[in-house]
Amino acid sequence: MPDKTSVAVLGTGIMGSAMARNLAGAGLDVRAWNRTRAKAEPLAADGVRVVDTPAEAVDGADAVLTVLLDGPAVLDAMRQSTPALRARTLWLQMSTVGADGVDPLAAFAREHGLDLVDAPVLGTKEPAEKGLLTVLAAGPQEVRDRAGRILDVVGQRTLWLGEDAAAGTASRLKLAVNSWVLTVINGTGEALALAQGLGVDPRALLDAVAGGPLDLPYLRMKSELILSGDYPASFTVSAARKDARLIAEAAERAGVRMDLATAAAERFRRAEEQGHGDEDGAAAYFASFDG
Repeated sequence: MPDKTSVAVLGTGIMGSAMARNLAGAGLDVRAWNRTRAKAEPLAADGVRVVDTPAEAVDGADAVLTVLLDGPAVLDAMRQSTPALRARTLWLQMSTVGADGVDPLAAFAREHGLDLVDAPVLGTKEPAEKGLLTVLAAGPQEVRDRAGRILDVVGQRTLWLGEDAAAGTASRLKLAVNSWVLTVINGTGEALALAQGLGVDPRALLDAVAGGPLDLPYLRMKSELILSGDYPASFTVSAARKDARLIAEAAERAGVRMDLATAAAERFRRAEEQGHGDEDGAAAYFASFDG
């Protein structure tokens, strides 16, 4: 039987569109909004109702998912939805907003009586499409059953990290995980670029580490994009640059030196300036070369 739970998805980029499709496929009543409506329109074929404003999306919704670029974009969308928000609505905040980005969102939730769950996700396009994300979540015990009906559709596992969403525990862990993700992305690009510069077949590098402790699936995945010269985005250069900046800023406030994060932000910036912002983060490979 269809699940009559009504869900508003604010933001239908790579991750949000996949979540909306999976929720609709599971029988939930899904409404979606995106700043550029044309990007959300394909979801109509999957049973998602595409609307013009955040307020239309959240009107009567049992839960709101925010899947936007950063904290300011999330707060702007939620402010636009204010006329239609109801107290006790479940708010699953699934964007990567950084260590301090949760504070203004938690204040908004308190002001409007929303049940906030800080719930950033681990995974990119393919696991999102397959409902195989890992959700890092923090929120009160009393909302977890409601949250689980949604999180169990978009993810294969939910790791609960505390009862206070405002503490930002989940978002802080997301930064730590993403620091490793960005290290692998940039390490892969630099290693292949160095091989090329030294006149070595980049595939020989992959053969050399195959099956050993230095081999890993993410290295293979990003290497294939670079070697093929095709960069369909699962995690864009621009989004990676934003995350690298959040990591570096959080580390500085925590008194932790993050030389790699700072360097990663600079590599992504150069790749973005070279016109690769909307391509997969592996396109930071081009930052190894002039022009």
